[in-house]
Amino acid sequence: MKSFLKLISAFALVFVLVACNNTSEKSSNDSASKSGNGKKTIIEYWHVNAETQGGKTVEELVREFNAQSDTVEVVAKYNPDMYKGLIQNLQAEVAAGNSPAVVQIGWAFVDYFSNNFHYVPPQEVIDKYFPEDKTFLQDHFLKNVLDLAKNSDGEQVGIPYSLSNPVLYINRDLLRKAGLDENGPKTWEEVREFSKIIKEKTGKYGFYLQEPADNWATQALLESNGAKMITDGKATFASKEGIEAYQLWADMVLKDKTALHLPWDQGVQSFIDGNVAMVYTTIAQRSHIQANAKFDVAAIKSPAWEGKEVKLPAGGAMLAITAQEEDQQKAAWEFMKFLYSVESMAKWTEGTGYVPPRKDVAEAENGLKSFLEENEMMKPAIEQMDKIVPWASFPGDAGLQAEQLLIDVRDEILTGKVSVEEGLKSTEKSINELLK
Repeated sequence: MKSFLKLISAFALVFVLVACNNTSEKSSNDSASKSGNGKKTIIEYWHVNAETQGGKTVEELVREFNAQSDTVEVVAKYNPDMYKGLIQNLQAEVAAGNSPAVVQIGWAFVDYFSNNFHYVPPQEVIDKYFPEDKTFLQDHFLKNVLDLAKNSDGEQVGIPYSLSNPVLYINRDLLRKAGLDENGPKTWEEVREFSKIIKEKTGKYGFYLQEPADNWATQALLESNGAKMITDGKATFASKEGIEAYQLWADMVLKDKTALHLPWDQGVQSFIDGNVAMVYTTIAQRSHIQANAKFDVAAIKSPAWEGKEVKLPAGGAMLAITAQEEDQQKAAWEFMKFLYSVESMAKWTEGTGYVPPRKDVAEAENGLKSFLEENEMMKPAIEQMDKIVPWASFPGDAGLQAEQLLIDVRDEILTGKVSVEEGLKSTEKSINELLK
């Protein structure tokens, strides 16, 4: 938590000037020094960015890199189901004796990844093959940002690539039509009341909370009400505060029938189509929503619970090197160094909404200076960086199972198969059995 508090202070300094396909025929190791002309080392870059969340920008950056590199050819591979899905696919690939060269790893899986996969710390690759870049990390990243990509043993597992937090996107046209404040609700209690009025006055749904293959946004809902996902290595989310927060969400879906229970892409699309007035999701959806919404759209800060402090898990990911061979490791760093250039980081932020982790991007003329000055929808994410807490990471080897249990109970609760209290308490018990 201390590192996160230092991170917030550091980001405040950075931003004060402005206001935070699916397959390849062979694995990268199999194809390591092979390409059509026999000159380029081919590597795979595994990511989780669907077309609606930075996928197009990934493709653009990879094309640019491949066009300017005489030595490396990158093949980008999209992994569905976010970071959990990537980890599962990586397990299968490693079991088959293969491995990509560079992978995106979400903050909730830093320890799980470092405990279960072979990787090479980036500084080790730099020191061994690129002495001219010896101080690259220290020169371009705030120490506390780099610390996000350290495991519990203090090892630098990867390099931070993206930072995000959840915001509330609102359809101001629908709010005005319902006679509501066009600036949106400030509390979760108001979110529920706004949703009831929207349904009554317009016939549209009021609210959607993102439901990907993780519990990131759910953590924000629960912990902002005073719950804790994990305490001293044990699951503790089924507290009075956790049940109360989850109950409001479930009541909106099942009792009020003012909130949608849909997969993430469908929920966001419903907002874009004008069928739901508010969507609670990552700032990384900013570009997709801004480009496609045909109404007066805005992003506002995450709602609070009445009288309580907002707590928002840090979203995003690091890049880690899983290349096994020398030429693959060299190629991995050449590609990563390109991605971490000021220009590439600026394109990444503009194409997604992620807050850049490199410290000199926000104020750079060839970076984000003019973009952030002009883009109002980025401001809420930057302004609430002081509310960031760690993304809950279950310890040991049970992280994936624990995450899946929470995803399963989410569906059971929101379809009325189990009560909130029964579902959360039984899931908490099952997770703690796994963690023993």
